[in-house]
Amino acid sequence: MARLPYLNQTDLAPENKDLLSRVINITRVLVHNPDAARAFHTVGNYIRFKSKLDPRLRELAILQVGWLERSPFEWSHHVKLGYDFGITDDDIKGLIAEEAGQPNKLEPLAQLVLKAAREITLDVGTSEETFNALKQHFPNDQIIDLVMTTAFYCAVVRILGSFQVDVEPEYQPYLDKYPFPTS
Repeated sequence: MARLPYLNQTDLAPENKDLLSRVINITRVLVHNPDAARAFHTVGNYIRFKSKLDPRLRELAILQVGWLERSPFEWSHHVKLGYDFGITDDDIKGLIAEEAGQPNKLEPLAQLVLKAAREITLDVGTSEETFNALKQHFPNDQIIDLVMTTAFYCAVVRILGSFQVDVEPEYQPYLDKYPFPTS
C-alpha cells in the first residue's frame, strides 16, 4: 500500500486536473505536489515524445533500470509500453539473459545500450570504454538522451520505492509473465 493516499481528479483544483489525464498510481501520488508532478511530467514527456534515441533502444534502457532495481511498477509498465515501441519478447528474454551474463540473441547495439544503462544504474556513470563505444554508434544528442533517460528512470524507481507505489491490476500480467528472480 502506498505511503500517501492516491488522489483522483476530484481531489484536485481545476487547474491541476490535467495532471491525471493518464491515471496511473505514480501520478496519483505525485499530484500531492502539483508543481513537482508537472516537472516530473515535463522530463518524462520529453523522453517519450521528443528524444532522438531510437524508441526500442530507449525502452530497453528503461527496462534495464526497472529490472536491475527490481521495481515492479517500472518493470511492468515498461514491458507493456515497450511492446508499443518495438520491444519483443525475445528482447525482454535477451535483457534478462544479458544482465545474468548469459548468451542471448540481442544485437550488439542493444547489448551496448544495456551495458551503458547497467553502468549508469549501478556505477553512477558509464566507463570510459562504454562511453567511447557509444560515441562510435550515436551522435552526441542521442548519447545525452540515453544518459538522461537512464538517469531519470533511476530517479523514478527511487520515487516509486520511497512512496511504495503499487502496481495497478492491469499491469500485473506483465510481472507474472516476466517475474523477478526469487534469490
